[in-house]
Amino acid sequence: MEDILIESIESYGLSKKDKPNVLFSKVGIIGCGTVGQNIASTISRKGIEVVFIEQTENFVAKAMIGIERELNAQIEHWGMTESEKKIVLSKIKGYTDYDCLSGCDLVIETVFTKTSELVVNIRKGILKNIEKHVSPDTIIATNSATLVITELSSELEYKHRCVSMHFTTNVPDAKIVEVVKGLYTSDIVYENACKFIRMIGKMVIPVEESPGLISVRMFIPIINEACEMLMEGIATKENIDLTMKNGLGMPLGPFEIADRVGLDKLQRWMDNLYSEFGDLKYKASPLIKHLVRANHLGRKTNKGFYDYDEDGKKIIKK
Repeated sequence: MEDILIESIESYGLSKKDKPNVLFSKVGIIGCGTVGQNIASTISRKGIEVVFIEQTENFVAKAMIGIERELNAQIEHWGMTESEKKIVLSKIKGYTDYDCLSGCDLVIETVFTKTSELVVNIRKGILKNIEKHVSPDTIIATNSATLVITELSSELEYKHRCVSMHFTTNVPDAKIVEVVKGLYTSDIVYENACKFIRMIGKMVIPVEESPGLISVRMFIPIINEACEMLMEGIATKENIDLTMKNGLGMPLGPFEIADRVGLDKLQRWMDNLYSEFGDLKYKASPLIKHLVRANHLGRKTNKGFYDYDEDGKKIIKK
């Protein structure tokens, strides 16, 4: 009788050293705004340790409050128990120093920058800083949808370890992650990145390197057209959203998604795509610009296309 070969999970470590690591036992996140919070809670729910970095201790505290608020919403919808919430929170730690990235198998950059002219240089600097604090085997990923990983990783020592992972966090219960293999990305890094996505219960959507990928590039013309119809007085924002939800099966209407994304982030996407392709369908609507100037950015400021309470719930006006 032949012996049965039994492999332990340790044999699937990212690096085969004297003492191999468990595959993706620790993940780092740079920037823990709404998107970073969503990614952190998604990963930690699978029992993986998560460390995130924010600029100040105050931002760290705000991020933890945001994560807990999202988990409380899960409890309200019977998606989680109180004890499960405590376990998830115990897996997440916030810091202001890059030293916490030591031992990470994967680090995901999710920083939102307000200075469009310097955004590439800022993100390049972040990736360089990550590289200084992690091993050569650590995968470095960006969550950016409109900037390409080949450009962002071009100045790193180990360019092959970089990949783009765009988490679609704007729609509740989205199950996909768009994964892009850059010009320098090695096959093994790409395969391990896809393995990680499946490991946390998401579906891998392979995408060729192009600003906007699939999700953002498709969504921008929709929100711009919705703004155009609203400005023309064709219908109210409520009825436009209702039509897209009940008529076309979208979980949220375009204005609801815009508020969830953040109108400042939405304008950044539009500016980047318009700069890249020069097509007017990507040019930010005057209505978006008007709301951003007024700091009506959506849920995060409690006012955007709609008004929201302190828990981020839409206020229904009678």
